Amino acid sequence: MATTLDAQSVALGAVIRTLRRDRGETLVEVAQRCGLSHPFLSQVERGRARPSFTSVDAIARALGTTQFALFALAAGTEAPDPDHPDSARTAQVSDGAARVFQGPFGPFEPVEIVATNLDFKEYFSHSEDELCYLVEGTAWLDLDGDVHLLAAGDARWIPSTAPHRWRSADGAPFRMLFVKNRPSAKEDA
Repeated sequence: MATTLDAQSVALGAVIRTLRRDRGETLVEVAQRCGLSHPFLSQVERGRARPSFTSVDAIARALGTTQFALFALAAGTEAPDPDHPDSARTAQVSDGAARVFQGPFGPFEPVEIVATNLDFKEYFSHSEDELCYLVEGTAWLDLDGDVHLLAAGDARWIPSTAPHRWRSADGAPFRMLFVKNRPSAKEDA
């Protein structure tokens, strides 16, 4: 019998299951939209499998939200403390971790990732513009086939809908800060 991985996996799975059920959808319907098998999605919902960054992104889109929003919900249920904008919560995925910053950041969503993948995964693409800043390590950033080697301190602008993905350049983990426009901020502009 499979067991849960850890509290973070259980929290992420519970958030996904709640959003899916709130929408009145089945595992099969959501799994088909995000290109995952429904048994895998079921394992994720029960905290028995840890999805990759790419899978969380696909699940979020299928549920009408963002991966950053899923990470934030899974990382903590209490409301963010506006007096401590530097507070953050961490959510684990199979190829790293996402640190979701809480606070009054206006139209921006800052998230720091620590990634360990040695190979490029599937491309991400979303409707928000995004700034990518490499905090630590070295990484390859693939922007729709245009590959850039990033060292600590390097930054790249990722325009909305541009397919992008990343991987370690030297086999070591790397830390990247992403700052996205909140979806509602672009709509309000």
